Amino acid sequence: MNDYILEMNNITKEFPGVKALSDVSFKVEKGEIHCLIGENGAGKSTLMKVLSGVYPYGTYKGDIVFEGEVQQFNEINDSVRAGIGIIYQELALFPDLTVYENIFAGNEIKKGPFVDWNETVVQATRMLKKVKLNVTPETLIKDLGVGKQQLVEIAKALSKDVKLLILDEPTAALNENDSENLLDLLKELKSQGISCIMISHKLKEVISIADKATVLRDGKTICTLDAQKGEITESIIIKNMVGREIEDIYPKRPDKKIGETVLKLTDWSAYDTQLGRKVAKNINLEVKKGEIVGIAGLMGSGRTELALSIFGNPKNYKLAGELEVHGEKKNFKHTSDAIKAGIAYVTEDRKGDGLFLIQDIKINVSAAHMKGISKKGILNLNEEVKVGTEYKKSLNIKASSLEQVVGKLSGGNQQKVSLGKWLFTGPRILILDEPTRGIDVGAKFEIYTIMNELIKEGLSIIMISSELGEIMGMSDRIYVMAEGAVKGELAIEETTQETIMELATQ
Repeated sequence: MNDYILEMNNITKEFPGVKALSDVSFKVEKGEIHCLIGENGAGKSTLMKVLSGVYPYGTYKGDIVFEGEVQQFNEINDSVRAGIGIIYQELALFPDLTVYENIFAGNEIKKGPFVDWNETVVQATRMLKKVKLNVTPETLIKDLGVGKQQLVEIAKALSKDVKLLILDEPTAALNENDSENLLDLLKELKSQGISCIMISHKLKEVISIADKATVLRDGKTICTLDAQKGEITESIIIKNMVGREIEDIYPKRPDKKIGETVLKLTDWSAYDTQLGRKVAKNINLEVKKGEIVGIAGLMGSGRTELALSIFGNPKNYKLAGELEVHGEKKNFKHTSDAIKAGIAYVTEDRKGDGLFLIQDIKINVSAAHMKGISKKGILNLNEEVKVGTEYKKSLNIKASSLEQVVGKLSGGNQQKVSLGKWLFTGPRILILDEPTRGIDVGAKFEIYTIMNELIKEGLSIIMISSELGEIMGMSDRIYVMAEGAVKGELAIEETTQETIMELATQ
C-alpha cells in the first residue's frame, strides 16, 4: 500500500458559467517530488488554491485528505498549521525589511509579549543554512536577486515546519544557474522527508526532477506519469498536455530567405545614470531581413537594457555609438520615433509593462497605435472592433469575446494580445523579450509558429530568451551577452548549449 501524504479526491470547483475543475483526483506520496503540469487554464493553480484554503471548504466538492485525515481548510492559515506551505510565482516578501524579518513575518518568535529578535536572527541563520543561502540575516530583501529571494521564501515556509511544499512556477524568473540551484535544493529537501508539488511549464525541469507528474487538461485529470516506469518524457508529456503530438516544438523554416541588413549597431553603448555604470558596452550587432537573431545571456547581462536603448531609450540612458535602420542613421528621442521607424518591442513583463490588465482585448490591441483607428483625432469604435477581431482571429486568441478583460486570460493568450498590440503598429523589426516566459508548451508552439509566419512576411526578429533550447531552436544567429557586452556571435550550425554558457559566463 502506498504511503500518501496527500489525496485530493473527486475535486470539482465551479465559477459562474465555468467548471474550472471537474472530478479531479490527485495523490502525492511522502518524500516525493510531484510535478503538476498542463496548459494555461488547465486548472493547476485552481487545484492548489483549493488545497491551500484560498478557496475554502464548502466552495468545492470532493475531499482533501492530508496525513490520513479529511481536512476542512477555511483559510490559508488552516493549511499552514497542518504543514502545507505554498510559494507563488509572484513572491510575497517585504522588500524594505531584512531577511530575518521576512522569514518570520506573521510567525514571530516571542519572549513574553515581545518579539525575541536575538532568537529570530539565530533561527533565521539556521533556516538560511538549510536552504544553502549564503547571506547575512540582516540583508534587506531588495538587495537580493530574484533567485536568492526565492530561497528566502522557501526558508520562510520551512520555518513553519512544512511537510508539503507547493511551488508555482518557481524558476519562471530565474536564470539557468539559479534554476539549477533551486532544483538541487528541492532534491535535498526530499532527502529530508519533505514532499514537494511543483507546477512548471519547463519540461526539461520536470523530466530532471519529478518522481511523478500529473497532467491536467481542461479541468480534468488526464494521467499520472511515473519516472521509474520511464513515462516522464517530453513526447509523452506533450501528447497528454495538449491532446495531440507536437513533432517538433521548434517548427522549422525550410524556405529561409535572408536579405539585406535592416538594423546595425556600431560601438553602441548605454550608460545608466541611476546605477552609475554602462549597461551596454561597445556593442556591434546587425540584423538582416527575414532572420531571427537570438540574444542569449544570464539575467543581468544587459539584454533587456540593450533592447530598450534601441527602442527609443525609455530609460533615458546616455547613449553613444551609431544606430542604423534600413541604412539610415537614427537618433531616437522617444519610443514613438522608434515606432515610426518600424521598430516594435514586446516586453518581458506583459503584466507590468505590456498590457492594461483591467481593459478588454480590443482596447489593448489598438493601444500602441491609436492613430490607426482614428480620424481627425476622433476614435472610430467600429474600426477598433474590426482591428481587434482581425488579430483575435489571426493570432488565435482564445477568449469568449473581444470584450473579455485581458487580466482574466491565460498567460499564452495575454502574450498573443501583447504581440497583436505591436503588430498593429506595422513594424518591420520586432524585438521579443522572453516571448514564452510563463506559458505552456502548446502556447509556446503557437508563438513560435506565429514568429515563423512573420519572418515569412518579411519581418526581422530580435529574440531575447533565457531558455537555451528556445534560443537554439528558433534563431538563425546568436549573440551572447555578459556584463553588458557581446562576448561572441555564433552561427546556429556551430552552436551548443556549452558554447553559449562558456561565453555567457566570461
